[in-house]
This record gives sequence, structure tokens and C-alpha cells, in this order.
Amino acid sequence: MPALTSEQSVEHYENFPVGSVLLPARFRPAVAAVYRFARYADDLADEGEAADVERIAALDACSTELNWIALGEPPHGDIFSGLVPHIAAHRIPVQLFEDLLSAFRQDVAVKRYADYAAVLDYCRRSADPVGRILLHIFGEATPENLRQSDCVCSALQLINFWQDVAIDWQKARVYLPQEDLIRFDVSEAQIASGRMDGRMRDLLAFQVARTRALLYEGKPLGRRLPGRIGLEIRTIVAAGDRVLKKIEAVNYDVFNARPKLTGRDWPGILWRAL
Repeated sequence: MPALTSEQSVEHYENFPVGSVLLPARFRPAVAAVYRFARYADDLADEGEAADVERIAALDACSTELNWIALGEPPHGDIFSGLVPHIAAHRIPVQLFEDLLSAFRQDVAVKRYADYAAVLDYCRRSADPVGRILLHIFGEATPENLRQSDCVCSALQLINFWQDVAIDWQKARVYLPQEDLIRFDVSEAQIASGRMDGRMRDLLAFQVARTRALLYEGKPLGRRLPGRIGLEIRTIVAAGDRVLKKIEAVNYDVFNARPKLTGRDWPGILWRAL
């Protein structure tokens, strides 16, 4: 999922920080509480050596805590109790948090996607809720803002997929749609070996172009939102576009030169955002 904060660690490389110093201070506690929840739940699905059945049980326990919140009852644990005042203050639909959990469960159980529509459905639950939660926090959750936020968030999730093709393979996951593997005559054996050729480049170039179009469809959101909130969104969009350009710059060889943002990229990204 796209990152919710500028905090980074060895374990969690974050491409697209939301909740950075660009945001007005009054929003940061709510964003931090949401990040803690999302990071915790995502780690239940991805990290450690737990069996799949244990991961699902842990995520189901998270759903139970969210249900207590929805019923107006106190949940257990700091992560969930920390959400309560922000959900109440900003009228955030609890279902958005449950949507995230459904995507994390899917990561445990589903390793392949038949077509682009199936990948976008995953993004709808793994990424789009992040933007929707933020818009509620900002008090800007209008229908058009939500639609454009979905475009940006889904695009950011797809960008993560295309830069992480090799990493996801190590987790037995392939987010490249199966229909596109067939269309471009790329096999999973080729992904496993990390072998680049014209077909693999054409496949990734197709994904990059489609993802950039989706990112740009949501780009006006950064101009519509006021002040530092809009600047934050414009920074996120510029960061996503920068990663796509880095994928293109290595001639789509994400196996031998994983494109990612570094400190040297951020001055140019901020300049574009401004």
C-alpha cells in the first residue's frame, strides 16, 4: 500500500510519504494513528514466519476491534484505541479500515490476478481507502475529490508493483495481470530468472504508460485542495511520476536495478510540486 508517513525504517521503505512536515500540524496526529493501524495490519499479512491460517486469524481479530469501534464500544490495545478519537472527530467511515484488512487478507490467500480489473479491485481496497481516509481528515471528502484520490492511490499502488516485480516474486506473488503475460508472451519462469528481453520491456512499458495515465487523471486534486494539503498531494503525484521515470531510465530492468527514490530526488520533486 502507498505509505502514510514520512517515517522510514530498514524494514519499511516508503515511496510516497503522506503526513510529512508539509502537512499542517493539526492533521498529523490523526494521520499517525491511521499509519500505525495500517502498518500493523500490513505486517500481520506480510512479516514473520506465521502460517497463513494464523495471519488470517490475526487480521480477523483486527476486524473484531474495528467492529467494537463501529458499535461505539471501547476496543482493546493502543493501536485501535488510538483511532477512536480521530474516527469520531473526522467522521471517518470504519468500513474504510475494514477495506484495508480485506486487501491484507487477499495478500495472504491470492497470489495471481487474471486481468487488470482484478488488480484494480485489489487497489480499491489496498490503496484507495488511504486517500479517502485522508480526505475525511482534511474535511475535503467531496465526490470528485474522492474519485481523483482513488486514481492517485491506485496508481501509486501499481507503481509499487512494477518496481517490485522481483521482490514480489520472492513472496510468491505476481501482480502483473495474467492476461498481459499472455499478451506479451512473458512466462513466470522469466520473472523467476529475472531475464530481461524485448517482450518483458514491452510488458513493463505498457504497465508504466497505463499507470501514468491513471496518476495524471487524479493529478488535478493537488490543485483543488487548499494550501499545504494541496502541496502535499502534488508532491505525492510528482514522486510517483519520478519513480515511473526511473523505471524508464533503467530501460524497465527492475530486476537488476530496482528504481526507488533517494534523497537526491526530493529537491526536484518538491520543485515540481511548488
